[in-house]
Amino acid sequence: MKVLVAMSGGVDSSVAASELLDQGHEVVGVTMRLWGGESDTGCCSVSDVDDARRVAQQLGIDHLVFNFSDDFNKHVVAPYVQAHVDGITPNPCIECNRHLKFDRLSERARVLGFDAVATGHHAQVSRDATGTYRLTRGHDELKDQSYVVYMLDQAELAYTMFPVGHLTKAQVRDRAVALGLRTATKPDSQDVCFISKTGGRETFLGNRIEFRKAAVVTADGEKAGAVDALELVTIGQRKGLGLPGGGPKQFVVDVDTPNARVVIGNEEQLLRTGLAVGNVMWANVAPGVGERVLVQCSAHGAAIAATIENLAPLVLRFDEAQRRIAPGQSVVCYDITNSHVLGGGIAEAVNPTSN
Repeated sequence: MKVLVAMSGGVDSSVAASELLDQGHEVVGVTMRLWGGESDTGCCSVSDVDDARRVAQQLGIDHLVFNFSDDFNKHVVAPYVQAHVDGITPNPCIECNRHLKFDRLSERARVLGFDAVATGHHAQVSRDATGTYRLTRGHDELKDQSYVVYMLDQAELAYTMFPVGHLTKAQVRDRAVALGLRTATKPDSQDVCFISKTGGRETFLGNRIEFRKAAVVTADGEKAGAVDALELVTIGQRKGLGLPGGGPKQFVVDVDTPNARVVIGNEEQLLRTGLAVGNVMWANVAPGVGERVLVQCSAHGAAIAATIENLAPLVLRFDEAQRRIAPGQSVVCYDITNSHVLGGGIAEAVNPTSN
C-alpha cells in the first residue's frame, strides 16, 4: 500500500513511519504547517518540522510539507477564541484532529493517490467478523489516545492506520533508539501549539478579544468576589475568583455569560447525574436507549459507568453523580467492556437535570 504518514516531529509518528516501512508499504511522510504565529510549544514549531524532515531522511523516505494554516485558523483557532467569548471550554487539539488530520489531510491524500493515511496516535483499528471497523484503545493504557480521535466514522477508519497503537510508549522509544532516530528522547507535546509558554492563554486571548469583568456570586445570588476576565473562567475552577481566604472550598459551578456572572458553590453543588451531549458522531450504528456504556470526558480521565437515556439529543445518566463536565469538552462513549469507541460528541451547556 501507498501510505501518507503525518509526521509531527515527535517520536510516535517517527516510529509509525518506520513500522510501515518494515511492513513493506510505500511510505511518504508529511508535516502539516498549521500555525504561522508565535509558538514555543506543542507540535507546530519550526524545530518540529525540521525534526520530521530529518527523520524522513534517516528512514530514506520522501517528506512533504502541506500548508493548511488557513484551515487551521478557520476550524481551530477562531472557534477556540469564540468559545471563550461564549463561556465554553474548548478542546482545540480534538478539533485539529477532526478538521485537519482526519479531514483535510485525508482529502489531500486521496487526491494524491494514497491508499491510506497514518498517524502516531496510540489507538488501534480492528475489523470484526461482519466487516465493521472498530476504533479500539491503544495497547498502552497510560498513553491511549482513542479519546482524541473518536470522530472517525467507518469511511475514515477504513482509510486510517495507527502503526504504534499495539506498542507501549517504552517500546516506541526503544525502537527509535535502536534506529538512531533524532526524536528518540524528545519529550511528548503536552500543550496547545498556538499558546506560547511565555504569554499563555491570557495573553493569546487578550490580544484578540476584550475581557469582561464579572461578579462572583453564590447560588442564592449573594456577591462573593469578582474576576477581571469572565472569558478565562471554567467549570470546576477554584483559584482566581477574588474570594476571601480561610473559608470552605468553593468551585465554579456555572458561567453565566449573558449576565456576566460566575456562580460558585461547594463540591456537592458541582455534582451532576446527567449530561446532555451535542454534535454526536457514532463509529457505526447508534447504540440503543437503555444501553450501558462507559463515558470518558477528558484525554486521561477515568471511564464512568452510565446509561443512554435518550439518543436525539443524546442524554447520559451516570450511575454515580460526577463533577459537572465543562460545556465544550468532548464526551466519548465506549462499550461496556471499555475496549472500543462507540461514538461521542460535545458536552452541552444545559444539563438534563441539575443533580
